[in-house]
Amino acid sequence: MTPSLIHLAEAQKSAPVTDWAARIGWVVGLLVLIAFVYWLMRQGWKWRGTLQGDLPELPARPADAGEARLTLSGRYHGSTTAGQWLDRIVARGLGTRSRVELTLTDQGLDIVRPGAASFYVPAAALRGARLDKGIAGKVLTEGGLLIVTWRHGDREIDSGFRSDRAAEHAAWVEALNALSTTHTTITTEHTETEGAR
Repeated sequence: MTPSLIHLAEAQKSAPVTDWAARIGWVVGLLVLIAFVYWLMRQGWKWRGTLQGDLPELPARPADAGEARLTLSGRYHGSTTAGQWLDRIVARGLGTRSRVELTLTDQGLDIVRPGAASFYVPAAALRGARLDKGIAGKVLTEGGLLIVTWRHGDREIDSGFRSDRAAEHAAWVEALNALSTTHTTITTEHTETEGAR
């Protein structure tokens, strides 16, 4: 080998990393960007809650809610405007995912959420139930979610639940639909009777 080739071969060694300031700058910049995106998401969540501020307080469980017809343990995945599965409702804590214990009685649906605001849906407010595959932020296989439609104030709301035992969903749909139909019929008959007077 000639001396010039030996010199070139020795020059091919990689240089040691000495520009620590540039590397630290990139890491800090990336962390600031992630924090900024998180802050924007948080502001969007607060803004949505402000827009939905007209939603009334959620009803609490009455002292005499009646005897349990069905119970379910599982997860609460959120609530949306009825029929619009991406329009998440975050006001009054309805946007907070959590564990859930559902109890259905003749008086209504008791929704107990450890670590989040529990609420109650009176039987007269129930509009029905169905099996679906998704609600804002959660998509599962077809029929993986129990969607309960109910009225609160001047809004119809879809709330999504998933039981720890998905085989229970069909019984819940049947019972909720029967209860909502019964109360709708009673309300309609009562209104027609008052109108005839």
